[in-house]
Amino acid sequence: MPRHNSSARSSSSGKGLARRSVASLAARMMAEDGIVDYGFAKRKAAKTLGVGDGETLPTNDEIEVELRAYQSLFQEDEQRERLRELRRTALEVMQLLADFHPYLTGAVLDGTAGRYSGVEIDLYADSTKDVEISLLSRDISYESSEPQHHGHDTPETQLHLDWNDIPVTLSIHPLVNERQHKRESPNRPTRAHASAVATLIAQT
Repeated sequence: MPRHNSSARSSSSGKGLARRSVASLAARMMAEDGIVDYGFAKRKAAKTLGVGDGETLPTNDEIEVELRAYQSLFQEDEQRERLRELRRTALEVMQLLADFHPYLTGAVLDGTAGRYSGVEIDLYADSTKDVEISLLSRDISYESSEPQHHGHDTPETQLHLDWNDIPVTLSIHPLVNERQHKRESPNRPTRAHASAVATLIAQT
């Protein structure tokens, strides 16, 4: 008769429970406290629960499942109205900056945006100065910052502005990079142009 390792099963079960607990708490923190970074949310949740790093940390997708469930249970009406408001704001900004090939990204696109979320838009321009001049010519105030993370898709600059009390972040990329984005699933796009955003608004 083969021997069954009950201690191994128990350990695996315990890790799975801890993983789900971290995902659930991270999702609640994102929904209630305005945390937008998945990595920060999961680390904070793990620390709160006294769980170490490693196999017990959930993936971003696992947290997103919990986040959508939490919003559906506790914030459904509020979240739906907020999401509609954010998408309308995004469309207004995208139409204003149509010359810079705007694409909506982030939580406002994927539908997980909540009460503290802002709008994230990618722009493609020959120069960041072109975007800044366009904003200044319309008397739109903004602040600039350098990207915190670096990678193949890192923007050159980020511009931050308020649009009717809604925070908007414009990530400026070189124009030549517009066609160089990684391929994405048509069922789950990571960016959307203005017409696609208009369709989303109509659907919600």
